[in-house]
Amino acid sequence: MNQQQPVETDTDRIHAVASRKAAFHLLPILCLAYFMAFVDRTNVGLAKTSLEADVGISVAAYGTGAGIFFLSYAFLEVPSNLIMHRVGPRRWITRIAVTWGALCACMMFVQGELSFYIVRFLLGAAEAGLYPALMYIVTIWFSQQQRVTVVGILYLAVCAGLALGGPLGGALMELNGAAGLFGWQWMFLIEGAITMVVGGVVWRWVPDRPSDAPWLSAQEAAVLNERAVVHTAPAHATLKGNAKVAFGRPFILVLALIYFANQINSVSIQYNFPSIVESLGVEGSFVIGVVSGSAGIGALVGVLVIPWLHRRASGELHVLTGVTVTTVLVAVAYTLADGPVARILLIDVAMMLLIGVLPLYWSVAMARMSGLMAAAGLAFINTVGLLGGFTGPYLYGFAEGRGSEAGGYAVLIGGAVLGVLLLPLLRRTVSKEDSKSQPSTPLAEPSVQMEGKP
Repeated sequence: MNQQQPVETDTDRIHAVASRKAAFHLLPILCLAYFMAFVDRTNVGLAKTSLEADVGISVAAYGTGAGIFFLSYAFLEVPSNLIMHRVGPRRWITRIAVTWGALCACMMFVQGELSFYIVRFLLGAAEAGLYPALMYIVTIWFSQQQRVTVVGILYLAVCAGLALGGPLGGALMELNGAAGLFGWQWMFLIEGAITMVVGGVVWRWVPDRPSDAPWLSAQEAAVLNERAVVHTAPAHATLKGNAKVAFGRPFILVLALIYFANQINSVSIQYNFPSIVESLGVEGSFVIGVVSGSAGIGALVGVLVIPWLHRRASGELHVLTGVTVTTVLVAVAYTLADGPVARILLIDVAMMLLIGVLPLYWSVAMARMSGLMAAAGLAFINTVGLLGGFTGPYLYGFAEGRGSEAGGYAVLIGGAVLGVLLLPLLRRTVSKEDSKSQPSTPLAEPSVQMEGKP
């Protein structure tokens, strides 16, 4: 027994060094790609009022167009990730970035509601698979104990997109009139061009797997690969005959529905916060962008604090329950609040909860998936969540188009309540899943912090 201890300690040391290398080389690029995806996807909110004034897109049509992005994204999510599993994440994420950047730039040619719908639909199709591809990379590079922290770091890109995307987009919209273009046209053109450059960065510096990384030794790559595998998770080599394992396990279905409820609220807020800020009397595109960016500060607090609470709690579900119940209370408080400052602060708190809880969702899923089943299952969960991303803006825009402010509030409260109602079912289905096999990282065991990361 004592003779084996130095070998295990040496392996742990190699894994810690290799994990730091992987985090240093991969996470900044992956965060940059996700940052641009988030900015390109949501800065249409800054253009909402201008699109109505310049090309006649009504608030109801805006809600439909904002949400239709998620329909094509959702329908192509699983096929996209299956292709990614075959060709490798490096090639596929590069393709995604280049095509969605080009289509983002094409938003400058929108002339009415139909063209708005078409470009938004194509933009969702182009970006389909990006997020589950990022999650899949996490499963092949990092151990289960590290994944909540790593996913939390990736969500810093969301926070940056919320905090910086608004001011960036607002500043670009101040170019209104330059070269005969509207400000929103400049915003889409420049942001789309930057995204295409990011695609080139991914192609140049993101290897498909540890064994392809020139900055890892063979021993470091082998240890990363060994520690990343969840040995008790299903790892079938083909979907044929195994669709239920990838998509139909009860805990996957329930987790997907909870993510759906989360995205109803999160996306509704992201796409409507700038117009809410404007309705509260704030003027000027840049100032509106800065105030809207405060949601990013709330999200940043969430991705730092909630995973920290998770590491000190007895399991994901305890933290999930507390955060989801608090989200309902915040949604109700928003409907009762009177005054612009209170409402803006409550939206910031809501984003703290809605974004901060996401790493826990993916931790629950990743602990029970591996290989092709992870590629397919993670994409399926994200697909259902994306349908929430369509449902929320659509219902919010429908209510707003009918002049019903209370209807918009009902959408937010309803999404939060749905998440709470599903939590007991998630607890039961996870317990049944774990009883079938002894997972390497039980749900009740708090994840430890990644070596070398704050």
